[in-house]
Amino acid sequence: METFKSGSDVLFILLGAIMVLAMHAGFAFLEVGTVRKKNQVNALVKIVTDFSVSTIAYFFIGYGIAYGIDFLHGAQTLTEKNGYELVKFFFLLTFAAAIPAIVSGGIAERARFYPQLAATFLLVALIYPLFEGIAWNGRLGVQDWLMQQFGAKFHDFAGSVVVHAVGGWIALGAVILLGARHGRYGRNGEIAAHPPSSIPFLALGAWILAVGWFGFNVMSAQTVEAVSGLVAVNSLMAMVGGILAALFAGRNDPGFVHNGALAGLVAVCAGSDVMHPLGALTTGAVAGALFVWTFTLTQNKWKIDDVLGVWPLHGLCGTWGGIAAGIFGMRALGGVGGVSLASQFVGTLLGVTIALAGGFIVYGALKKLVGLRLSQEEEFNGADLSIHKISAEPRYGD
Repeated sequence: METFKSGSDVLFILLGAIMVLAMHAGFAFLEVGTVRKKNQVNALVKIVTDFSVSTIAYFFIGYGIAYGIDFLHGAQTLTEKNGYELVKFFFLLTFAAAIPAIVSGGIAERARFYPQLAATFLLVALIYPLFEGIAWNGRLGVQDWLMQQFGAKFHDFAGSVVVHAVGGWIALGAVILLGARHGRYGRNGEIAAHPPSSIPFLALGAWILAVGWFGFNVMSAQTVEAVSGLVAVNSLMAMVGGILAALFAGRNDPGFVHNGALAGLVAVCAGSDVMHPLGALTTGAVAGALFVWTFTLTQNKWKIDDVLGVWPLHGLCGTWGGIAAGIFGMRALGGVGGVSLASQFVGTLLGVTIALAGGFIVYGALKKLVGLRLSQEEEFNGADLSIHKISAEPRYGD
């Protein structure tokens, strides 16, 4: 198609890639603001290094698994269609790299640095592209089967399931295998609180993510011709719904309020191109309340030490988003149509299954082979020890 050769399309998707790349700063500051001060440097280094490892894994392996394309050709071949395929890779890489960024928040403050980098490589090279290829490139015939059985393919416009649910359910496996931070839960049922170290940093991270999310969702059209203002307004409405629901459900807690915005945005990704704005508002509100309820439940009752609540935020709200696309995308509820609730259930369940199994396999193997946890002494003194005592003090004149 000619549109894929235009310079405007290349610029469009490049701007989307840059916006989603900026979201990784949001992931970093959200984690920095949530973890204890002694672990802030570790969080910053971990996010940027995970992105670098993700780039290598996706460039050489993951992108080929998902789309059957490699870049081991001469530069002249790579610049066909104005290099559109290259910037498309860049754009989709920023999605793939969100997987370890999501996991990072769940396993914060007690995971060893280099085993996590190894996990990042395996997840982005093998686990994530498997479901990405199924959902977004018709791999393994699953989408064709859903079309035959239920009259519509699994619909996930911008990754509620492909990115967020997959990342969140992988993180659940990692969190369970790691176990809770030392001193978090007492033998007699007592719970030691670890409040956020910096609400301003947490809020900054949430704002950066929220702004970048409009590139995440709107630019998922991937061409100028296909862009839709409906996606932008639906993203806005879902974000607002998530904030207000979290405000009331979380009793004005600032951490819940800022994560409520992200919960709404996670949930609307899948159906942002097919929902009516009122459906998006409802989807976001349900996600905001769901996050508050399940975060409290996992931390206090189930004693799952998911530091940033990434399983409730990304795993469960992403799962809800996949199903919500099949509900509010229907014409009977004001949507565009062309979706099947049955296909959404099956596709979402498949994504969750691959992610949960992949998380346990990758982190289980690393736990057995090299170990995942910091020692109790390292954890007590700060996770920065796991990266050879990288200091917050600059050393550029040494």
